[in-house]
Amino acid sequence: MSLAGEGAVAIWHDIAPEGRAEFYAWHGEEHMPERVGIPGFLRGRRYVAIDADLEFFNLYEAQTVEVLKGQDYSARVNAPTPWTFSAVKHFRSVARAICRVSHTSGPAQGGLIATLRYDVPDNIASAHKAALLRGLVPDLLATRGVAGVHLLTADAQASGAATAEQAARGVANAVPRWVLLLEGWGDEAEFIALARDQLSAGELQALGGEGPFSLGLYRHQITRTKTAWSAG
Repeated sequence: MSLAGEGAVAIWHDIAPEGRAEFYAWHGEEHMPERVGIPGFLRGRRYVAIDADLEFFNLYEAQTVEVLKGQDYSARVNAPTPWTFSAVKHFRSVARAICRVSHTSGPAQGGLIATLRYDVPDNIASAHKAALLRGLVPDLLATRGVAGVHLLTADAQASGAATAEQAARGVANAVPRWVLLLEGWGDEAEFIALARDQLSAGELQALGGEGPFSLGLYRHQITRTKTAWSAG
């Protein structure tokens, strides 16, 4: 399924063992509903690692990148709730980017997702995207069991802005500049093999991508949408 809007917040992180139960309760009961309740936010999803350097992947979809740089979102990240202050202290090794959706396509939302964080030199960014859209992306979409393929590019200035939530976490964010997402609906073993083959460092380097390449394989845990939140 195509992403819901033209903007996205992509977040990867670990959680300290002692904070795991609190994280699950806070994230599903308060944090995700709060986020999708912000004007312009449309959907939030969380995934847990099958095999990845960081255990959790969260994706929030918004109408535009401007929503993610606007006053409503800024007000939330700079005024954390008491439960947020408590929960985010358990975050470890955070990678977070406010992104433009450079491409999105596919027929469904998959229960499996592969995330590839990497870099591309600025002077070949357009050529790299064009090469993806000529070859890798349509080839993946033609593969049975592929639900969607999405390309995100970070807004470096917005991603690097300091927030009260970040200060409460006590750890600096890494900012991945390019993110390729592959969603699937089939068996894990087949999906993992496809992702490792098609999203390998060699495949992306041949198209101008640069490392470090961080490929993560995840399964879906929860989706919250604005419609569901508004109705509740």
